[in-house]
This record gives sequence, C-alpha cells and structure tokens, in this order.
Amino acid sequence: MELLIDRQEDHDQPEEITSTTLERLTVSDRRSFLKSTGLTALGAALGMAVPFEKHFPKGLVPAAFAQDTGADLMSEKDGLTVHNDRPLNAETPAHLLDDDITPYSRLFVRANGLVPQTALDKDASGWMLTIDGEVENELSLTIDDLKNDFEQVTLALVLECGGNGRAFFQPGASGNQWTVGAVGCPQWTGVRLRDVLEKAGVKSSAVYTGHYGNDVDISGDPDKVVISRGVSIEKAMEPEALIAWAMNGEDIPALHGFPVRLVIPGYPGSVSQKYLTRIWIRDKEHDGPKMGGYSYRMPKYPVAPGTEVPEEDMEILTEMPVKSIITAPTTGAQVASGEAVEVRGHAWAGNGDVKAMHISLDFGQTWQEATLEPAPNKYAWQRWRAEVTPPEQGYYEVWARATDMNDVSQPAVTPGWNPRGYGNNMIHRIALFAS
Repeated sequence: MELLIDRQEDHDQPEEITSTTLERLTVSDRRSFLKSTGLTALGAALGMAVPFEKHFPKGLVPAAFAQDTGADLMSEKDGLTVHNDRPLNAETPAHLLDDDITPYSRLFVRANGLVPQTALDKDASGWMLTIDGEVENELSLTIDDLKNDFEQVTLALVLECGGNGRAFFQPGASGNQWTVGAVGCPQWTGVRLRDVLEKAGVKSSAVYTGHYGNDVDISGDPDKVVISRGVSIEKAMEPEALIAWAMNGEDIPALHGFPVRLVIPGYPGSVSQKYLTRIWIRDKEHDGPKMGGYSYRMPKYPVAPGTEVPEEDMEILTEMPVKSIITAPTTGAQVASGEAVEVRGHAWAGNGDVKAMHISLDFGQTWQEATLEPAPNKYAWQRWRAEVTPPEQGYYEVWARATDMNDVSQPAVTPGWNPRGYGNNMIHRIALFAS
C-alpha cells in the first residue's frame, strides 16, 4: 500500500511514501528512534502526526522502521536457500560447499534475532567484552586488548547448526527445515578463550559459561535477551575454542557476529555466540534463554517418533555427531556409463578427526573406501575423494558414510527421533543418471 503525506519541511509538495522509503528510514533513523522516549523520531521522519502515540508499548520499534533482519546483506551470498527472514536463516546447497575454506558468500546464516546496528555500521569503537562471575579478577577488554595481550591464533573450524538435517525427520520436527547445508568451515582468527579465562582467574567453583551478545530481539525490545547459551568449563578450556574477530582474514561480517564472536567447535553453532559482549562464569549449568525446555536438547533415552517427551527428560545437546557431505558432482548429474566419475566432499566430527570415509553405488550393499585427507587442525573438516563407475545405463545413487575415531559411523536413515529435530547425521545421498 502507498501513502501520501506532507513532509514538515515542504508542505506544498506531497511525497509518495513507499516500502523503499521506509527501508531508507530504517537505516537512517533507527538509532535516533531507539534513543528517543516515544514516537517523536517516527513523526519527524515521516512529517506526520502519530495520533495514538501514548498507547505505543515502550521498548518496541514501529513497524514502519521494518527492523533490519540482515536480509539486505544476502545480496553478498551465493545461491543460499532462505528458510526464514525474521529472523534470517539460510542454508547452502551441498554443491556450493566444495571449498576447503568456506567463503563468506557460501556460509549459512543462522540468526536468533536482528543484526545490531553497530554490526550493520561496522562500528566497533565502543565494543567491550566483560568476563565476570566465578573469577578472581573481572575483566573488561577491548579488541585492542585481545590483540595485544594474548597470543593470536588462526584455525579452520567447522560451524554447524544443531538442527542441520532436521528436514528429514519423520514425523517432522518444528524449526527451520534445514537439509544438509547449515554448515561451513571458515578460517577464524582470534585468541583462545582459555587464555582469557585464565587471565581472569577461573575459580574452582566454576562449572559453566554463559554467553551474551547485543543482537536485538525481533520485537525490537532492546532489553530482551535473544539467546544466551553456554558450555562446560572443560569445553571452554579446549585450545580450539576461540574469541574471534576475523573470518577468512577479514573483519567478521555483520551477519556472522561483528565485531567479535565465540567459535566453540564440535558443539552446536548456537553456543558460538555472535555479537559477543559478555561471558558469565557460572557455578552451575547456565540457564539463559534457549538453554532449557526443548531448545538444543535431546531425550535422555530413545523414544518412538512423535513421542511427547517431558521436559525433565531432556538433556543438553553437546557433541555433534560424525557427518559428511557430497559436494561434487551435483545431485541429478548426467554421467556416462562405463566411465569413472570423481566424487568428492567433506567429512567432520564433533569429537575431532574423522577416521575413515566410504561410498556406495549400490544402495549400501557394498562400500568402497575413499581417500581421506588429514585435517589442517582439529575440528576442521576433511576433504575426501573417490571414483565410481556406473556399469550400465540407468539411475544410481552415491551414498557417503563417515566414521569417527570411536568407530561410530553415519546411519543410513535418520537416527533417534527427537522433538526439535537435532543431531541428524544420516548419510548424504546424491542421484546420478548414466547414459
């Protein structure tokens, strides 16, 4: 719908207000609105009265400002499938994940709230990280403090949504219907979380971390915490857990947590807090938003599909299962019968390196071992390659199966059903048509 209004500065020339105009107002006027105590900023921006201003709930942002979800930044992404735009969630088709180091343009997007304005503006001038709670010395650190006071490290680390693969559960589970592309392996630069916690002096009473960022709830309420998850102190002390400010050699992009985020590999990506501002050291398991109920939690025991599991019988999803994807050829590719076809992809595991990789061309009746390259560091994915030769014309499927260091392999079908569809590591399959 289009509206005609008179701007205060030019009452003789009505201006047509369209969605484009409102998008412009979103970028230029949100900050002034958030600093105001009412709808004064909206009225000034639009040049018109807001008759029911006194009834507007405190803390909300007017719909006209169309809170930034970060969707406009998707133009920099390459071929991602958007599942939701409020908050923004998008995955990458498997064939676009062939790079050993996932570029920004092909890294999936998982948001729980709205991108903060400071990230959209690339403004880190006022950023500060607080370390408090069960520590001997509370810390307040700037980015320069992190860069100057601690050893800098660069690691390739897999980041994967806990719900990756949710779309394949039957009956379906609630949440974004990820297939296989809510995963990537960028290169992260920062400092070890362990080093920072050791400087703070973690007390013997410390049990868990609690993470906080400055992303904004979709309601626009600046006081509402969007998500605050954490990990055990033991996991936080792993040398691969990072406080990172760079991705692939550049500032972390707005969609992925600018200016600083956690990267805690091997666990669901939700513990790798974006827009990081605080790490609260707890003397008990953290109980922030999306730590309880069914959020990132699994049944303590196997349940039949569709079972209603009591909340008290749910436990936190920690280590992600072993997994692999086929990145080439693209599913549905046309190939020649009797000729070898290279098949390749990546494999990774939440407990570290992958031990073996196998593929099948006959629906899992026989398996051939693929060449598996070593990881550049722990928790990076590993390149694998193999060749298959369709013996005659017809329809084929390539199945890919990874095995971790504990000899646990991917199942052919979805593993244990759970209410929110977490932890699906069934084998990845692609179709081939041989002529």
